[in-house]
Amino acid sequence: MSDAIPGAQAVSRALRVLRSVARTRTVGINLAQLVRDTGLNKATAHRLVLALIAEGMVEQDPQSLRYFVGRECYVLGGIASERFGLGREAVDAVARLAMWSGDSAFFSIRSDVFAVCVLREDGDYPLKTHVLQPGTRHPLGIGAGSLAMLAALGDTEVDRVLGENEKILKKSYANFSSAFLRSAVTMTRERGFSVNEGLVVSGSWGIGAAVHSPTGDVIGALSIAAVESRLPKDRQSEVGKHLMKEAKRLEAHLARLSAMRPEPKPKRSRSA
Repeated sequence: MSDAIPGAQAVSRALRVLRSVARTRTVGINLAQLVRDTGLNKATAHRLVLALIAEGMVEQDPQSLRYFVGRECYVLGGIASERFGLGREAVDAVARLAMWSGDSAFFSIRSDVFAVCVLREDGDYPLKTHVLQPGTRHPLGIGAGSLAMLAALGDTEVDRVLGENEKILKKSYANFSSAFLRSAVTMTRERGFSVNEGLVVSGSWGIGAAVHSPTGDVIGALSIAAVESRLPKDRQSEVGKHLMKEAKRLEAHLARLSAMRPEPKPKRSRSA
């Protein structure tokens, strides 16, 4: 779809490079890893990362030559945080979930037809699942939090999401056909929370609950992931209810922020 827009391919590739750098967080990534991760040839990946460095979106360590997200990403992240009103409250929600469950807790946001993990906090249980990290990006429906978001959309929007993701599902997510995801959406709506029984990575199970904006839009999801033995049927229900409670708490915070924002003043016409 974006290929029809002039210059869209270059922008898409540059964002692919930026996301690849972001996924490595504080470890950084070298050029060879960047090429493997993005599927771009070496010359293209190098040209794009140099352009991102010039714009301050990426920085290169002079000793290791590894690439890291740049200061401009921090600036943009701060602006986005102000707009969406999540900030500290989302961080605290994830921390509470990790402490309560002992497992790994996450907050993911919706990015049109995709879900992007932005926060992770690990509990004190020694066996952990590492399938989801900040920066991990999946089509909506893939994973617990992502499925919770998909199920919270209206039927027309679910149809659009599955239609746009059909090719990538067939190519990269063999366990997730459109028919399967429609069935999972129905089950999630009936329960009120989503369950992923190790379909992304075997042995890594998850529970998720969607988070809505004050206007009712699906903006993200809270989720908990654990090894299979930690999420038997009875605990799934307990975790799901706790996630829903935290999601409502976060939604209430967003509603309070929205109520505090001043209404935009109408523009005065020139003839007035």
